[in-house]
Amino acid sequence: MALIAGIDSSTQSCKVVVRDLHTGALVREGRATHPEGTSIDPLLWWDALLGAVGDAGGLDGVVAVSVAGQQHGMVCLDEAGNVVRRALLWNDTRSAGSARDLVAELGAAQWAQATGTVPVASFTSAKLRWLRDNEPENARATVAVVLPHDYLTWRLRGFGPGNADFGALVTDRSDASGTGYWSPTAGAYRPDLLELSLGRRVVVPRVLGPAEPAGETAFYPGIPAGILVGPGAGDNAAAALGLGAGRGDVAISIGTSGTVFAVTDEPVADDSGTIAGFADATGLFLPLVATLNAARVLAAAGTLLGADHARVADLALAAAPGCGGLVMLPYLEGERTPNLPSARGSIHGLTLATANPPALARAAVEGMLCGLADGLDAILAQGVSVDRILLIGGGAKSAAVRRIAPEVFGVTVTVPPVSEYVADGAARQAAWAYSGSLPTWTLGESATFEAPARPVIREQYAAARRALGY
Repeated sequence: MALIAGIDSSTQSCKVVVRDLHTGALVREGRATHPEGTSIDPLLWWDALLGAVGDAGGLDGVVAVSVAGQQHGMVCLDEAGNVVRRALLWNDTRSAGSARDLVAELGAAQWAQATGTVPVASFTSAKLRWLRDNEPENARATVAVVLPHDYLTWRLRGFGPGNADFGALVTDRSDASGTGYWSPTAGAYRPDLLELSLGRRVVVPRVLGPAEPAGETAFYPGIPAGILVGPGAGDNAAAALGLGAGRGDVAISIGTSGTVFAVTDEPVADDSGTIAGFADATGLFLPLVATLNAARVLAAAGTLLGADHARVADLALAAAPGCGGLVMLPYLEGERTPNLPSARGSIHGLTLATANPPALARAAVEGMLCGLADGLDAILAQGVSVDRILLIGGGAKSAAVRRIAPEVFGVTVTVPPVSEYVADGAARQAAWAYSGSLPTWTLGESATFEAPARPVIREQYAAARRALGY
């Protein structure tokens, strides 16, 4: 039986799935944690990848593998292939001022037309500008800039410190489209925008086609040499591939971040910056709205209430829609959409009647979902046709999220079976690169959730935002 492997190097952990090439059936899987924080040594990602592969029983029998990873993170390499400084992750907001500077210098409309995006703190371009202005010695030492999945793909193929072949650096169009210096419309880098960000031009990875092999693995513990390596992808594009999402599907993913994305034939350029006009992993496009705070809002509510995830869900479902006027704006670490990097979470409408655990638990769920509902509105405003709303990610496991989401979104929600969809998408891409055709794998039975829309939830959320001048 020929096997395929997919790797998801996410913010919180590294997951590996090993699946049957022909049926997609899960054969084995593994996981290793990543350290917390918004600035991480990429060597720890590599260690976690090797650990997750070991936890999955190794890659013996695997004919192809691909890596999907968290988008935007800035990985700087020196001339010897060493990491210059700890990588700044997508959720590191220290580059917010740098993003504002870049927008002021070029204009939001020109950024949107050039790259499909308007810089915010998350994007690599903003982080490079921060590096230029705050760590000039590190900026001068930087010879190449890559993203997390690019770095791991390079390492898998035997490159790195002591074997720094920068010509072997590769990426894919989905991850390149999140840098702020690659154009999904033209399918090419904008070296002038890279220079605007960092102050000079450096090596960036070659962008591979959707199923173009990157090379073969070198030998590592648990990883035989000679396994075909696919191009990899950004995490959301990989999730879309794992879901088999196509035209008419809008996915809402509740992970460390929250995302709303759709697959479209044409690129999107939104000069408001609400929608990022990314590319997908198949040759099409992936307009996406991202929030900085998602499943962590539920975890924070659990910490406040001294409750685990299941108990938070039970408490939330014990409260009435709208929580009697209690509203949480869950901007716990600032926010990306809306672009409020310095904001903090706040609670509105607290009274003696609402000062109870069920109301607080439900306000956390409603507040998180309201941010995603705003993203859904923005996607729909682009004329995207919607046949299904797919709810995925760790937060989608919550019974409260599943039952409250239709009340907030105002539409039926489909929850596919629990799976590691980012890693699954990487595996499906690897199968495509190996066989030359994109396989069709059955997801299993989905669940649907319906409920009457409760406009009061979003009305209260919007009123709380206005009260703070957002």
